[in-house]
Amino acid sequence: MGGVDVLPASNALKRRTITALSLVPLVIGAVLWLPTPAFALVLAGVMMLAAVEWCTLAGLTRPIPRILYSTAILSAMAILWIWPQGQPWFFGLSAVWWAGQAVVLPRIREIPRVEGVQWSLLAAGFLVLVGPWAALIYLHRLPSTGPALVLFLLFLMWTADSMAYFVGRAWGGGRAKLAPALSPGKTRVGVYGAMVGAVVCGLTFAWILSATATSTLLILLVCGVSVVISIVGDLYESLLKRRRGLKDSSHLLPGHGGMLDRIDSLTAAAPVFALGITLIGVTT
Repeated sequence: MGGVDVLPASNALKRRTITALSLVPLVIGAVLWLPTPAFALVLAGVMMLAAVEWCTLAGLTRPIPRILYSTAILSAMAILWIWPQGQPWFFGLSAVWWAGQAVVLPRIREIPRVEGVQWSLLAAGFLVLVGPWAALIYLHRLPSTGPALVLFLLFLMWTADSMAYFVGRAWGGGRAKLAPALSPGKTRVGVYGAMVGAVVCGLTFAWILSATATSTLLILLVCGVSVVISIVGDLYESLLKRRRGLKDSSHLLPGHGGMLDRIDSLTAAAPVFALGITLIGVTT
């Protein structure tokens, strides 16, 4: 790195830190203190911002089609709010779709540039954006434990992301890259760090619940798979941005890029986490 890059990098880190310190208390407050209807509206607003960025990644550039697509995303969320029984089915389908991406992404060696509208990507946007919304609302509205489960998922993501970053920087170096075509900066060592974070969070969660040995293993499995899929979500957005020659999904958040750049891991992990937690019976 040349000397001329030091100041911009320092400024970027400062902007990222200020933005994060501003957003984290707001997010925690929304999760813990907003009733589920208000939380659903706030989260829908976040997903609407992400939907606009998704239009860019899919090549939908004209204003009217972008508005129509965002309205369709909002309508899907409204339908699932009115019909809550459909929420588990929808985020379950989203979780299966992300599992498929976990199989496909490691095989990618080259990323050709794309032009024009990708209609299949616009369809996938419903699973990517509405799926996590349905998962988080489903968890949040659970009696007594709902907000705590959502908050735990957020802390799981933040812990895994931080561990991946610091472990990757400390010991990754020139070691094996995770997916060099998609994200050259990510290493397998960083993934190991993220998994350590998942284990720590899972054990803490199990201890709080006074879980049995079997339940603890299941909780660790859910946390581990959720973290792996969160990495898939990060890599998937990197793929879409590289196809369009973009560095960030937008410039909405100073130092962080766009909304999708901040929630890409969560959009993938939330459906998987909600499905896993439901299947092992923690929600009952």
